[in-house]
Amino acid sequence: MRDSFSSATPILLAALGGTFTYYANVFNIAMEGMMLIGAFFGVLGSYLFQSWAMGMLFAVISGAVVALIFSAFALSLKTDEFLTGIGINMLALGGTTYLLRNIFEVKGAFISPRIESLPTWDIPILNQIPILSQILNNHPFIVYITILLALLLEVIIFHTKFGLRLRATGEDPETTRSLGISPNKMKFTSILLSGILSSMAGTYLSLGYVTLFSENMSNGRGWISLAIIILVKGRPLGILLMSLLFGFFESVTFTLQNFNIPPQITSMLPYVITLVVLFLYSSNKSKEKNE
Repeated sequence: MRDSFSSATPILLAALGGTFTYYANVFNIAMEGMMLIGAFFGVLGSYLFQSWAMGMLFAVISGAVVALIFSAFALSLKTDEFLTGIGINMLALGGTTYLLRNIFEVKGAFISPRIESLPTWDIPILNQIPILSQILNNHPFIVYITILLALLLEVIIFHTKFGLRLRATGEDPETTRSLGISPNKMKFTSILLSGILSSMAGTYLSLGYVTLFSENMSNGRGWISLAIIILVKGRPLGILLMSLLFGFFESVTFTLQNFNIPPQITSMLPYVITLVVLFLYSSNKSKEKNE
């Protein structure tokens, strides 16, 4: 159960970032690439300065840069959002692999004692509750911040002026424009926030979940985040629950490996479960339309 929170955090954090673009009606499939770039630059910053804080800073800056690139193509040049996202994902995979081999001169994965991992939080109150302490205590601090962020976004999106403008931009940009609000500015803001949170999710992978960078270490988590957003229609609390469910099934895969089940099969389990859930959801939606 403890591993469920660790496994769920990068999915949840990226999905919360994607929530902004979901309500702004921006089809952002570039979260996979944003996570991968954040993971690489998080390790690079931590390695160069032997500081997890610098790793986070490098990741946030890289996420913002990717968001600017996405916005320049999708908003200014009016390119197709799907193709733009695919391009960024391909650039992230090829670019991080190239930089890994040319900066660190290794293939596959880079590990170094100079890489400082994210600090963990010891919450004194939880120490007094044995079972909860084992499950919830001493995680990297991003785990706790991400859970709080999910609760906060539920309020921001549905109970603040910013959230109202964001949802209005996605539903009817012309009406939003008539009220003096620039739809493009709102969409740019959503892409920027998505880029920053997705890159932080990648940093958690490389500095919190493990302390290294490996080629394609995001491993489809950005796609899973997108699937979860669509499944729960962008509701932050729904995203929280679905991410924890994904984290649970991913943690189960580690247990199944103790029974001599090939790791290739167990690694498929979380993704198969996600596809099954999406299939059931789409089937129910089709039945509702037919009725």
